[in-house]
Amino acid sequence: MTDTLAAPPTPPPPAPAAQTPRPRIGTPGRIVGAILQLAAMGAIGSAVFTILCIFLPLGIGLLPILGIGVLFLIAFEYILFALGWFEVARIDGLYRFGLTPRRPRTSGRPGFTGFLRTLWLQFIDLSMWRAVASAAVSTILGLILLAQVRNIASGVALLFLPLVSSTDEIHMFDTGLTVPTAWAVPVGVGQIVLGFAIMIGMALLQGLLARVILVPSREAVLAEQARTSQVQRAGAVRAADVERTRIERDLHDGVQPRLVSVGMTLGLAQQKIDSDPEAAKALIAEAHTSTKAAITELRQLARGIHTSVLTDRGLDAALSALAARSPIPVSLDVRLEHRCSPDAEAAVYFVIAEALTNAAKHSRGKECRVLVRQRVPTPTPSPAGAVLGASGGVAPGNTVWARIEDDGIGGAVVVPGGGLDGLGNRVLGVGGTLRLESPAGGPTSVEVSVPCAF
Repeated sequence: MTDTLAAPPTPPPPAPAAQTPRPRIGTPGRIVGAILQLAAMGAIGSAVFTILCIFLPLGIGLLPILGIGVLFLIAFEYILFALGWFEVARIDGLYRFGLTPRRPRTSGRPGFTGFLRTLWLQFIDLSMWRAVASAAVSTILGLILLAQVRNIASGVALLFLPLVSSTDEIHMFDTGLTVPTAWAVPVGVGQIVLGFAIMIGMALLQGLLARVILVPSREAVLAEQARTSQVQRAGAVRAADVERTRIERDLHDGVQPRLVSVGMTLGLAQQKIDSDPEAAKALIAEAHTSTKAAITELRQLARGIHTSVLTDRGLDAALSALAARSPIPVSLDVRLEHRCSPDAEAAVYFVIAEALTNAAKHSRGKECRVLVRQRVPTPTPSPAGAVLGASGGVAPGNTVWARIEDDGIGGAVVVPGGGLDGLGNRVLGVGGTLRLESPAGGPTSVEVSVPCAF
């Protein structure tokens, strides 16, 4: 079973145009690259869209025949996704618009119904259709460009035909026109110039249309940021509610009854201290033991709210102390280049702590493995063309990734109001993602990814 709790990706904020101009699409290098890519798209894109035009009617027509058409429809959708992914990667590699790489949509639900829902979510993904539309436009422009290659070749032939032709007229087989031999050179030069001009125009037009189709507008970016902030705020509120409920439950079910028992035991000891000193001593010793147990529970409860070693020494030291206290052996591998924001470190720490606690209580496993890495992607320009700088000494693209895996029996699920649900909301509140995989029979793995600077 797989459950995923994820905050939607936050687009980089658009930078002021006066300071960070958009990437230029008319530089010589990009024009040449666009011409070469359009020539390839004219050939490859035509073949891909031909396949799509065959698979769609085949899939619809063969649906009544034992559902064979479903296979063609599934292949149709995956070809669409692959085409969209390729187009986004191609355009971003050429123009550096800072486009987000295309990723498959997922419903996060297991089984066949989850697979069908995943297909539906992928089919209604507007970003995929925008990428496919851009690929269709590029294919059409590529076909026009390939036609100009033939015209340029015809113009070059006209430049040299007067040297070998003894007639007064030259018949152009590609167009069906007849050109006087005296006009062959000027017409050939005109064809060559016009062909190159159209090719350059197609290259510039591709850049403009790709920007319009694929690059989100400033309003769309701001709307997405507002939606993401609302989701993260809601996740933080839910996480706080779950944490408050947990603290109240631990106090009510654990520490409070123990302290009441200590009070009653001391009351009995007070009554017996004159008549039966030995019994009073035994009651006082029992109360002392219960008091120490209550102090231990309060210390553990406080550690669950705030871990001082995490604040003072960082995630590596805090996880080392956590692994040392674990009832089952823990293989810990932490590689961090520098510290992250306190919220990010706390989110990762408490996910690992909860995962180890669940493994010890429910998994029946013999060991756990914990991996923690800091991932630093290559900076990419934003849609406005700016490379965002670091915030507080931490680059916005940096993330802390952790994976916790045990060799137990599996079967873990996210229960509303439970520990994993609270952790998922806490991770969601800091813009991260949490993924649980726990099939029946095991193993159970939990992956968390949190941005360093939030």
